[in-house]
Amino acid sequence: MENIIYIKPQDLHGEMSRLRKEKQMDFLESLTGMDWGLPDEKDAEDVVRGLGVVYHLESSVTGERMVIKTSTTDREHPELPSVCDIWKGANFPEREVYDFFGIVFTGHPDMRRLFLRNDWVGYPLRKDNDPAKDNPLRMTNEDTVDTTMEVDETQNGETEKENVLFAKDEYVVNIGPQHPATHGVLRFRVSLEGESIKKIDINCGYIHRGIEKMNERLTYPQTLALTDRLDYLGAMQNRHALCLCIEKAMGVEVSDRVKCIRTIMDELQRIDSHILFFSCLCQDLGATTAFLYGFRDREKILDIFEETCGGRLILNYNTIGGVQADIHPNFVRRVKEFIPYMRKNIHEYFDVFINNVIAQNRLKGVGVLSREDAISYGATGGTGRASGWACDVRKRMPYGMYDKVDFKEIVYTEGDCFARLMVRMDEILESLKIIEQLIDNIPEGSYQEKMKPIIRVPEGSYYAAVEGSRGEFGVYLESKGDKMPYRLHYRVTGLPLVGTIDELCRGAKIADLIAIGGTLDYVVPDIDR
Repeated sequence: MENIIYIKPQDLHGEMSRLRKEKQMDFLESLTGMDWGLPDEKDAEDVVRGLGVVYHLESSVTGERMVIKTSTTDREHPELPSVCDIWKGANFPEREVYDFFGIVFTGHPDMRRLFLRNDWVGYPLRKDNDPAKDNPLRMTNEDTVDTTMEVDETQNGETEKENVLFAKDEYVVNIGPQHPATHGVLRFRVSLEGESIKKIDINCGYIHRGIEKMNERLTYPQTLALTDRLDYLGAMQNRHALCLCIEKAMGVEVSDRVKCIRTIMDELQRIDSHILFFSCLCQDLGATTAFLYGFRDREKILDIFEETCGGRLILNYNTIGGVQADIHPNFVRRVKEFIPYMRKNIHEYFDVFINNVIAQNRLKGVGVLSREDAISYGATGGTGRASGWACDVRKRMPYGMYDKVDFKEIVYTEGDCFARLMVRMDEILESLKIIEQLIDNIPEGSYQEKMKPIIRVPEGSYYAAVEGSRGEFGVYLESKGDKMPYRLHYRVTGLPLVGTIDELCRGAKIADLIAIGGTLDYVVPDIDR
């Protein structure tokens, strides 16, 4: 169970500012909206009730970690102070909490819904939400508005003011929601001056599926299937994170065989994802031949997955306490054949694309993200490491077999599109190195621990994370001791990445948006959930 500190709403902003400065808590790892229900007369003073937020903080300097909770019992007009002036990465998560719980964050510059329609009625993640009463189903689209609301706290109460997103004379174009370079159903409203970008308004939620709400009515084994549908290019890693969180909560220790298999599978998934990243980036920039080279090599991994897992994209492999089936008899041989094959073929990626002067001119010096901003936005994974931030979960909080293998955390300092590409290419070689150390040393033992027919997680709050293909994928679980989670929230990899786009693209050319979006490597179903 996490060590939790409760802070009253009126003290929250001041305390968060102090933690940021004095404790060097510069990384807002996760921000989770909560509904703890109505207060009870028997409740002790330190019992958290009402609507609130859980913050997971970490110092990139000292590695210290903290969990903060705050709440308000006012369900009619719930308000909490915004912390997006302390951490830039709080912007979208606070809008998400407003969207699903109705908590207004005072001082936030853009209090709009993030995923649901602007004219949606009600807040679906509240425990007292009544869909029949709120009746949110309509057949007409909401109007697009060019203003947003900001709520400020003053000595005389609160004031609301409208902020204009785009002036009437601005030239605004839509990229998406159906566009190959948005890498999914995502819509950018882009204000242009000639070919230069002035501002981007990001519109999410076109494929929002309510996965976190669905989890509240599913048993723990049933929740696993939905993780493969988040970042479908990191399905193995997503499911690993949820299994880790549940196993941690239950005190279940899996066998070394399971740890080894999970680690190898995670690294195969990482290579698969990075190859697809390379292929799609090439396609976005017009290099179709390189796109085909990447898909040729990725097929080798999908064939290995299919033989052991029965699936190629949606894998359904990790289970609570182990994996669903032991590795196929051909697994070791095919993986050992793939390692030299991939090491040889990755040189072709450089010959056909990376060393091309046109590609380098499109990528070098474009979309520069500073180390400070990468941390503030919480842009983890290859994006953060390309900006000089050593943020690899496999090094920060080792799990599986990562503390028993030798590998290098790839860090570049340029922070541009080319550095983000090179991090992934170098990480493919490091993943091959990790697999090579494990593939001949898979321990004997059980591939699945014996579990009770009905799994109940002890009451409490738990967090676990893995290094996904595009950053930290975290799971926050709050349990009441039942067979279904009280709250299951995912710290997805894509939301912090897409949150950087407006800042990275201002002043850039419209063609640079394609390169920047491609090298950030977000996956939209992961964002929308």
